[in-house]
Amino acid sequence: MLNNQVAFRRIAAGTLLITAPLLQAVAVVVDPGTWGDDREAVSFGVNPTLAQVQSALYHWSWLLMAVAALGLAHLTRRAGTRLGHVAAAMSVVGYSSLSGMLIIDPVEWWLGRHYSPERAQQIMDEMLDLPITVGAFQLPWMFLGMIGLPLLTVAVWRSGFVGWWVPLVVAVGYLGSFAVPYGPLTVPFWSAPVLALGWTGLKVLRMGDAAWAAYYPMAAPGLTTPDSYANTTA
Repeated sequence: MLNNQVAFRRIAAGTLLITAPLLQAVAVVVDPGTWGDDREAVSFGVNPTLAQVQSALYHWSWLLMAVAALGLAHLTRRAGTRLGHVAAAMSVVGYSSLSGMLIIDPVEWWLGRHYSPERAQQIMDEMLDLPITVGAFQLPWMFLGMIGLPLLTVAVWRSGFVGWWVPLVVAVGYLGSFAVPYGPLTVPFWSAPVLALGWTGLKVLRMGDAAWAAYYPMAAPGLTTPDSYANTTA
């Protein structure tokens, strides 16, 4: 399969669309900060093991979601192409930035072990307010992923690959979570896209190599045609 560009990219895209949102949903459930003190310097100290597990789950979820977005963009070659390009770029930058911000989790745990909650929070605020932290990792980059991905599913819907309910569920799940504080209410919001994106991923896995290759543009005379993409082995 590694030698077959069509099969590898299709299977990778479908698998990541199922896996990435599922990892995020599991992460919010096991996160001690979801159910405990909203100060992570405190909640992480209650269960350091789960705190590390949720950090790893979020990291891989967001990193893999950035790659999955490129797979979704492939489905917008026929329609919704401009929106697909912009939204995919937003998703890649946003989710990559979110993944990078997770390095603060072990820092918060360490501060919670050595300082009072108030002092630990003060130190974290000072660190996060540094211009490099705000400009390079936070605003607006860290929000682009959860805005760009719903827009990307809109482009995929416009292409005719999915029904209208897919972008609706993804938008309600990710954009709706901005309206509530991070905690128990986040769980149903971040669980909803697992259904929509997982269904899309399953459809990609079932569509077959020929159908995936058909999304490539027609080649110029003398170049590889869409039909031969499906049979390529090198």
